[in-house]
Amino acid sequence: MSAAVTSIEPVPVTLRTSTPRNQFWIWAGGNVAPINWVLGTLGAGLGLNFVQTMIVIVLGNLLGSTLFGLFCLMGQRTGVNQMVLSRLPFGRRGAYLPCLVQLVMSMAWVGVNTWVVLDFAVSALERMGVHGWSGLPYAVAAIIMVLQILLAAKGFRAIQVFERWTMPVVLLVMVVMTVLAVTRVPIQPYAHTGGPGGVVAMSQLMTAIGVGWGVTWLVYASDYTRFMPRGLPARRVFTGTALGMFLPTVWLAGLGAALASAGGGSDPAQLVITAFGSMALPVLLLVLHGPVAANIVVMYSASLAALSMDLRIARWKISVATGVIASVVLVWFINASDVAAAFEQWLASLVLWLAPWAGVCLVDFFLLHRGEIDVDALYRPVRKRWSGGFSARGLTALAAGLAASWAFQMGTVPAMQGWLSRATGGLDLSWLAGLLVGGGCHWLLSRRMTINPAPVQPARLIEQEIRP
Repeated sequence: MSAAVTSIEPVPVTLRTSTPRNQFWIWAGGNVAPINWVLGTLGAGLGLNFVQTMIVIVLGNLLGSTLFGLFCLMGQRTGVNQMVLSRLPFGRRGAYLPCLVQLVMSMAWVGVNTWVVLDFAVSALERMGVHGWSGLPYAVAAIIMVLQILLAAKGFRAIQVFERWTMPVVLLVMVVMTVLAVTRVPIQPYAHTGGPGGVVAMSQLMTAIGVGWGVTWLVYASDYTRFMPRGLPARRVFTGTALGMFLPTVWLAGLGAALASAGGGSDPAQLVITAFGSMALPVLLLVLHGPVAANIVVMYSASLAALSMDLRIARWKISVATGVIASVVLVWFINASDVAAAFEQWLASLVLWLAPWAGVCLVDFFLLHRGEIDVDALYRPVRKRWSGGFSARGLTALAAGLAASWAFQMGTVPAMQGWLSRATGGLDLSWLAGLLVGGGCHWLLSRRMTINPAPVQPARLIEQEIRP
């Protein structure tokens, strides 16, 4: 396998062969997962009925998928992974901060997704009569984690092959489950389950699973679209990636919301049992794919984030370290009393920093640089030993966006409840405040500086030479 496929160097033109269809299935594969059912159940916990929850899911993911499609264009235009692209607004060393946050976030995500796999696996074993051993969840978790580490360590090509061969079966199961849910489960469109409800609750759900879900995937976008040819029309790249995010998320979150309205709870395995009854066992075994697919995507990107911090460590070793630390998070989830509440707070906390980071990156790439950058400059070593490699403008804008995002956030933990959100009765607009303030500050701080597009990237020169 080429070093460019397993490292953070720009992908050579000869290896940029991924198509919009390939990308659609990569992102759809990561989202055709039981964790998306849990997304749909969170609305019931906030007192929202099925219709209100679906409004948030559709509108929120429409916005989130739009942002995701724009970030995917960055990788396709440059051939560079997302965290190296963060050097553009923050500087080479300034980008260490978002790289570190992404690395930690990815490790935790692997733990969360593996808990879902574990939930299915243990439930399947119990239905086969294997139970009674207190160490069973931990043994199964170890096997699952090793499998994920091996796939992630193989890199992009292994992930693409895995998705291609496993997705059709899982997709069929999801279609059958949807039909059974619609025909057999007594969905209650307007039934309330208690809780605050109303606009305030919808705003909180919008942050957690609406816009927030698409935003949590932004840090991975270019890691995969960098394998797409630069000559592809932007419309095709945007459509293929955005739909890969939007369609499965809305579909499965809606399925979870429907099952929750009928009293199915938030436990992923229990949702399957509610829909399939006696046929739950084969379904539990088949849908194990979803969280594993999401995890190998995340673990691969985590290794790229570590390399983007100039850590001289083999990528496979980083994948192993990610799996080990994710196991700690997994143990915490195994012993958590309310996984749904913990998951909701986890998503909301991610938006706190991702929204301002996204605002700064979007403004810098599309408005200040107009989509044309000097790729070689992203890899130039820092000349000053201690003080170089930091962009005061980008880091200041990020800090301002973080402050604005926190002020408008209403989390379940008191420390994550901003003063403006409390003053408005719990209204959560953290994603919007962080995005606008972060991006707006970066534009204001940079408007006096003339940023000219890079004349011609070396990669483009090579591409022109090999074209017939």
